[in-house]
Amino acid sequence: MGRAREAAGLSVAQAARRLGVKTATWQGWENDRSEPRSNKLTMIAGTLGVSPAWLLTGLGDGPTEGIDDEVQALRQEVGLIVQDVASAQARLDAVLKRLEAFHSFHHVEPN
Repeated sequence: MGRAREAAGLSVAQAARRLGVKTATWQGWENDRSEPRSNKLTMIAGTLGVSPAWLLTGLGDGPTEGIDDEVQALRQEVGLIVQDVASAQARLDAVLKRLEAFHSFHHVEPN
């Protein structure tokens, strides 16, 4: 349950608040000191984006960590592309300045 909560980006207090239980109650569930009633189990699953079966057995629809990893990888790739574009823009600006300087220094009148 803790893994699913973390994958959902929630602290223990946030998850407990969303479900309307005390933080200590949620901690008891995560630490296997107690178990939620069946009606709460469905609510927990919905809050965490996992199936009730996954909460009980670890089988079925679990946390979307794989999706989160892919999103992170794509964000990193976008960051690299942004850096590449900025570098290309700086090179283009330098070439255009040189071209302007060359044109001003070697001004040739059109025929």
